[in-house]
Amino acid sequence: MLNRFIGLSAAIVGRSSRISGFAFSPLLKAGNQNQNRTMSAGKAFKVLVTHPEVPQEGIDLLKENCEIIQVQSVPTNRAELLEKIRGVDGVLWGGHQPLNAEALDAAGPQLKSISTMSAGIDYVDVPEVKRRKIPLGHTPTVLNTAVADLAVGLLIAASRRFHEGRKKIDNDQWENYHLNWLLGQDIRDSTVGFYGFGGIGQAIAKRLSGFDIDKVLYTTRRRVHKEIEEEFNAKKVDFDTLLAESDFIVIASPLTKDTQGVFNATAFNKMKQTAVLINIARGKIVNQDDLYEALKSNRIFSAGLDVTDPEPLSPTDKLLTLDNAVVLPHIGSATKRTRADMSTIAAHNVLRGLAGEPMLSPAY
Repeated sequence: MLNRFIGLSAAIVGRSSRISGFAFSPLLKAGNQNQNRTMSAGKAFKVLVTHPEVPQEGIDLLKENCEIIQVQSVPTNRAELLEKIRGVDGVLWGGHQPLNAEALDAAGPQLKSISTMSAGIDYVDVPEVKRRKIPLGHTPTVLNTAVADLAVGLLIAASRRFHEGRKKIDNDQWENYHLNWLLGQDIRDSTVGFYGFGGIGQAIAKRLSGFDIDKVLYTTRRRVHKEIEEEFNAKKVDFDTLLAESDFIVIASPLTKDTQGVFNATAFNKMKQTAVLINIARGKIVNQDDLYEALKSNRIFSAGLDVTDPEPLSPTDKLLTLDNAVVLPHIGSATKRTRADMSTIAAHNVLRGLAGEPMLSPAY
């Protein structure tokens, strides 16, 4: 495959080696197949970047050995994407447009490497990509720190009534003459439940350990390693136990057919009335109409959401009328360093897929 990107220099490797959890190494020299293949710019492969705001760090890596084509529309114009994807060898999928048979058909049979720039890939028709035997990468782990930081911020904001307090100021209702005004929930000595306890969930638990929580409960398909349980004083429990015993519940699970809508009226009715719900995963895991009723009726204490259903959420959505709902516009990974690292991992995934090397972060 034209020397498998010998041009990936030690300098490039050094630029990205600071990313936690990934080991970078120069790609190895390839055999002689396709050596006669050339591009007009002297590049070995043609790669589509599907968003104009993909950080330059990832673009620079690809440019070393690839001809870059880039979608320029914001929001992404589907017609432009489908036009520009024709004939490309690799794709860095930089948004949440559906990655499905339509896009793969438009690309053509020569497409041999794809990476998203996201941890979740619910917008990808994974069985279709797999059926075509195209390597698929994504970028989990690298965003754990940023998302965990935001999750703790949401947990504090929702439990200590930040949103409601700010509204009191805005509406000239600062009632500091009351001794029991705007009392919130304590994190200290609490039980924190995790629906999903992978890398992000564990990063959140690590941060919350500094708040002197009592214990961690978690619901997952598989038990985590015993060492992890010991580190966080964590115990695997069934979903009903998680709901009944947790003072805080953090949703950190992928969206699947099994997790969609699992937090519904039935679930909320099993939670403590003082419970705080945090969702930094996917909006569709929560039945939002049922959540609205649970919050409005004070069936649960509050919720902090970085994800909603749909996204963007309408500014007239009834959820936004509630004092006890803290809602953010899906900014969990939105730090400059994290997005740069995500683009770097995605670029390495694409390059390694083109070279026939295992991806740094394969989706399957």
